Amino acid sequence: MLSVPPKVTDRAFARLSEIAAADQGKALRVGVKGGGCSGFEYEIDLDAPAEDDLVLEGQGQKVVVDSTSLPFLADATIDFSEELIGARFVIDNPNATSSCGCGTSFAI
Repeated sequence: MLSVPPKVTDRAFARLSEIAAADQGKALRVGVKGGGCSGFEYEIDLDAPAEDDLVLEGQGQKVVVDSTSLPFLADATIDFSEELIGARFVIDNPNATSSCGCGTSFAI
């Protein structure tokens, strides 16, 4: 069964445009690693795309996901949020059964 790749909102691509990520040869890398208070932890960083990455493109910008993280992010939505406590990229992951209060770690 093929998993549905994550989606990236226009707001997330717009933020990447504002910081000119593509002009620096960078993409928003979204990954998952073991750890965090709920079992898995999101890794979000600016990085150069790798050969085996899934590349999601919009507004001249790229979001990349490595092949190991892809199953954990199936059908997730990558967004950018601006709140009183700060601005950050966020992930709405329907695969997560629980998450910590800060939203950076989750369980499946």
